[in-house]
Amino acid sequence: MRVRIEILGAVQGVGFRPYVYRLAAEEDLAGWVVNDTRGVFIEVEGPEEAITLFMDRLPVEHPPLAHIESIRSVETGPLHEQHFHIRPSDHHGAKTTLILPDAATCAACTSEVFDPQDRRFRYPFTNCTNCGPRFSIIADLPYDRPNTTMAGFTMCDRCRTEYEDPANRRFHAQPNACPDCGPQLELWEPDDGRFLPTARSDEALAGAAAALAAGEIVAVKGLGGFHLMADAGSAKAISTLRSRKPRPDKPLALMARDLDQVRTLVETDRVAEALLASPEAPIVLLRRRPGAPAAARVAPDNPTLGVMLAYTPLHHLLLDSVGFPVVATSGNLTDEPICTSSADAIERLGHIADRFLVHDRPIQRHVDDSVAWIVNGHASLLRRARGYAPMPVPLSHPTPPILAVGAHLKSTVTLAIGGRAFVGQHIGDLETPQAQEAFERVIMDFLRIYEVTPQVIAHDLHPDYVSTRWAHASNLTDRLVAVQHHHAHLASCLAENQTDGPALGITWDGTGYGSDGTVWGGEFLFGDASGFDRVAHLRTFRLPGGDAAVAEPRRVALALLWERLGEDALERPEVRRAFTDAELLPLSRMLQTGFRAPRTSSVGRLFDGVASLLDLHQRVSFEGQGAMALEFAADPTVDDAYPRMEGAILDWGPLLDAIIDDLARGTAAGVIAARFHNALTTSIVGVARRIDTPRVALTGGCFQNRRLTERTTEALHDAGYEVLLHRLVPPNDGGISLGQVAVAAASLRGGQESAG
Repeated sequence: MRVRIEILGAVQGVGFRPYVYRLAAEEDLAGWVVNDTRGVFIEVEGPEEAITLFMDRLPVEHPPLAHIESIRSVETGPLHEQHFHIRPSDHHGAKTTLILPDAATCAACTSEVFDPQDRRFRYPFTNCTNCGPRFSIIADLPYDRPNTTMAGFTMCDRCRTEYEDPANRRFHAQPNACPDCGPQLELWEPDDGRFLPTARSDEALAGAAAALAAGEIVAVKGLGGFHLMADAGSAKAISTLRSRKPRPDKPLALMARDLDQVRTLVETDRVAEALLASPEAPIVLLRRRPGAPAAARVAPDNPTLGVMLAYTPLHHLLLDSVGFPVVATSGNLTDEPICTSSADAIERLGHIADRFLVHDRPIQRHVDDSVAWIVNGHASLLRRARGYAPMPVPLSHPTPPILAVGAHLKSTVTLAIGGRAFVGQHIGDLETPQAQEAFERVIMDFLRIYEVTPQVIAHDLHPDYVSTRWAHASNLTDRLVAVQHHHAHLASCLAENQTDGPALGITWDGTGYGSDGTVWGGEFLFGDASGFDRVAHLRTFRLPGGDAAVAEPRRVALALLWERLGEDALERPEVRRAFTDAELLPLSRMLQTGFRAPRTSSVGRLFDGVASLLDLHQRVSFEGQGAMALEFAADPTVDDAYPRMEGAILDWGPLLDAIIDDLARGTAAGVIAARFHNALTTSIVGVARRIDTPRVALTGGCFQNRRLTERTTEALHDAGYEVLLHRLVPPNDGGISLGQVAVAAASLRGGQESAG
């Protein structure tokens, strides 16, 4: 008999065709296998029993990076072939195959890099079909070498032999290369006000290692962009890096040589170590170990460190050479995308880095490091990029092409085709022209690779977001769907959990444009992707100065006290220590008149206000700094809570009164912070009981707070509720574009032209 098989999923660039070839040979079957723009197609011919065994083994024994979404087969007439062969890729047809994320170096390649007898000894660009660059180098589909940034490197005879041998693990490994024919390193050093190349290959690597050991800052061109690296244990080097970037307080990521070195930095467990050593190799947030060899300013006033393992041969070699963990923070300036080209990096980072370690393999698109944490024993993403993007999130219903352009902060875009939502890599905050250009590049990149024109563009309801303005100016389609920000959060959580709903969505964050034109952020939405009811929300308060209050928690504290005490708030000791008389005068006028003081229901701002009352932060240098300090201050042994906020409008007034009373009594900040967190949890459970729904979704940036998330999840479970959390996309605005797709798709199914 003869059978034709269609396999869809992440099955290109992972050694799938040679796997099929070997499987067919073991079962003595004839036929062929081919890549095309949709996936992998196979025809096998032979005895029925052998084909049955082949079909049974096919989805089970596949290569480690392969991900099979579906297998379809149909019997056809035999052609009496005698051999099995691999056909050249078919470039015709609709492009729906999956583009694989970049994958960390596998154990076999790492072994070769450190083997003096191997021809790839100390070669920084060693890879095979089980690892190496994918998304960062592909320019077009299908994933063949001419369609990658390796097209300019002609393989030597030995590499070509590997590439063409189905029995070799480098068969059709598109970035395959060696020291004789592949990319090379260069070290660029300062010379009379400019940077010039001074060393190549292993000498360049040695020079970079020596610079790091000497306390210098080295910009290193990696997989999807540049890192700024420095000795993690050197207080002077970290201080210099922070002052030059500038980045005064926000935690810096660390890179370690191996798990043994990780264990000197942070406390790990089986789940954490498996995540660190996975092909995705994200930055993982873990509790700092006492005496960790990392300077205090790596993560000031923070009990956690973000750690990742070396994930390319270059990183392995560099970390092995220096022998200590390094800071490896994104090579960019604040609110700008990560640098990808050597020329761009030298121009934008030349005042930060002392040396540049670069290479000549072009980076097709920027891909930052992903960030993950472990909640309730499960890995979840806080930033979705390298290792994960652009793998799709399956949708419950097929949809025509929909482009969702996300929010303004932590921007991502999502392209939905059929039953898949391709969530793009982290872009960042759209605050600068460079970030906005990167945002547009990511969109056009997706549309070009998949050769689609969106029938619908989904965007945030906020009229002044860069992404909203782009959607209206794009001329790609006249069918736009405006999606309310918190509705998108709820729909995102439902979509990634493959749940159509309805659910009670606890959508708590900093700010989002509400359907009524006010600033939302403490929302209880009951609904699904097709619509919602705002069944409860936090009592509103003013933000004196609008966006200026985001950077100054003291303004929020003043506003909260003003709502409760009126002008008497100006005499509170918590206010007097935070402001001068000259500063209070214009702020009090704003609060009296409402001029430049919009009302908000934001739980994120409530966190800021309480952080100011406890004198943890009066001003912040990055988003969420006050809320993080409040979380870290909470005493884990305290289980009692301030009064629960109740009703359709959750009144935080009694809670604030209790905090003021505790402050007057001299109660420890850790106790106050814990009681505050516990009150939020009991308030959530109270609303869930009032709404009487079996399913609750926790979403929005406030649920990046581990204490709040874990305690609330436990309390809801104990009360009998099913709890939905984010795993595949972040709970913050990085997940908004997926939710926008879900809402737009639902509006199409319902025949509506707008949502939310």
